Amino acid sequence: MIIHDISRDTINTPVFDGDPETRAERIKSIDKGDGYNLTEISMSVHSGTHIDAPLHFCEDGQSIDNIRLNTFFGKCTVISVSGILTGEDMERLLPYCKRRVLFHGEGKTFISQSAAIVLAESRVVLVGTDAPSIAPSFDEERTHRELARAGIAILENLNLSAIDDGEYDLCAFPVKLGGLEAAPCRAIILEQEKGLN
Repeated sequence: MIIHDISRDTINTPVFDGDPETRAERIKSIDKGDGYNLTEISMSVHSGTHIDAPLHFCEDGQSIDNIRLNTFFGKCTVISVSGILTGEDMERLLPYCKRRVLFHGEGKTFISQSAAIVLAESRVVLVGTDAPSIAPSFDEERTHRELARAGIAILENLNLSAIDDGEYDLCAFPVKLGGLEAAPCRAIILEQEKGLN
């Protein structure tokens, strides 16, 4: 089994426009005579690779700690595609996809509201992208709301640069942050080595 880390470094990844910068401050240091190292971090829960819960855009949506854990673990499909995906695009792609879909588009793949509507009517439980957001900037709210109403988790800011299209096992458990609308995660995909049983 090959394990691919598809997460971005939370500390060093640029934040979404308007979000607070991620900061790490060493408050205890062995170098300075302390008996141990201790670091304090300040960040948005949407920093680096993270999962949006329905609560992000729906006041009555599930918080990150209330989403069923099996949402974040299981078969997934990685698809290379670029641009803003429409409902027609989604209808064409979904028959070939597992219940978790990751879009590889070098940070330039987004889902329109019409694509989100098609996803909401499908069996998909999680959708991911290597872009900072699943939605284009002009349609953030409507797209997120459609996915939120359907209870679809959103995995954003992935690093899929070394990943080929195909089927994998995804493991992307969010940090347990009670009552919040998102959380960072360490996302990995598992690939069966060729020729091995």
